[in-house]
Amino acid sequence: MSVVDAPAQVGESDVKDWIALLKPRVMTLVVFTGLIGLMVAPGSIHPVLGFTAVLCIAVAAGACGAINMWYDRDIDAIMRRTANRPIPAGRIEPTAALGYGITLAVGAVLVMGLAVNLIAAAVLALSIAFYVFVYTMWLKRRTPQNIVIGGAAGAFPPVIGWAAVTGSVDLMAVVLFGIIFIWTPPHFWSLALWANDDYRRAGIPMLPVVAGGKETRKQIVLYTLGLVPLTLVPWFMGFSGMIYAVTAAVLGAGFLVSVWRVFKDKQDATGVSLTNDAPARAAFKFSILYLFILFGALAIDRIIG
Repeated sequence: MSVVDAPAQVGESDVKDWIALLKPRVMTLVVFTGLIGLMVAPGSIHPVLGFTAVLCIAVAAGACGAINMWYDRDIDAIMRRTANRPIPAGRIEPTAALGYGITLAVGAVLVMGLAVNLIAAAVLALSIAFYVFVYTMWLKRRTPQNIVIGGAAGAFPPVIGWAAVTGSVDLMAVVLFGIIFIWTPPHFWSLALWANDDYRRAGIPMLPVVAGGKETRKQIVLYTLGLVPLTLVPWFMGFSGMIYAVTAAVLGAGFLVSVWRVFKDKQDATGVSLTNDAPARAAFKFSILYLFILFGALAIDRIIG
């Protein structure tokens, strides 16, 4: 490598680290569900304002990721899955990450309020506060219900998108919130099963650490059983048609099969998987695809309808 090439590569690395602070993979799902909430809401919004609303949701989600990484830098350094994140790896100073996150959060709320409407801005501010103060700082290190209660933070985006169009929070927006809220525990506990050693080492009371693998698998199935009928509520309420209903039913059946395999995974006497948690890994990946397709089908159904 030449001396001329070196600074450019260092610069690229720095940019990647600042982007990594935003948790872009998590942001993708947040932005998508926010966009769907905006698309399916009754009424219309100017394309520029719609783009601004979705951008604010994305920036706010990234801000939450940066503040979360600042606060969790001690446990991130302990867990193999997160040890190479920019702060524990020493590539970004903690105070700089905190300032970055706060600036993005305040900017996103202000722009949403000034450009779109105050209701959308208020719900956006609530989602940030819930993720940072309720989930990250209060629940995550104190209770195995951290994901159950804290999951509300990730369920706000479709409500924000809906409010951006309508200037209100209506019943259907609450239903969309509920779908993501109930989806979150089986989604995240599937991850927690195969990241159990990391959480145990860091002292994080995730359900597999506190209650064991068997109970976690049981709870994953129970929450999924509650999720499937909830996803059909938009159809029962006449908000969506058969495209969405059939998609939700088929996806629900697939999700149930996926989590049943997690439940029936070969385990030792303590509930530890004897297959390296292969079913849990598969269920985690499927759950992400599940939510993308489910919300995408709702948008397609509404557009065609």
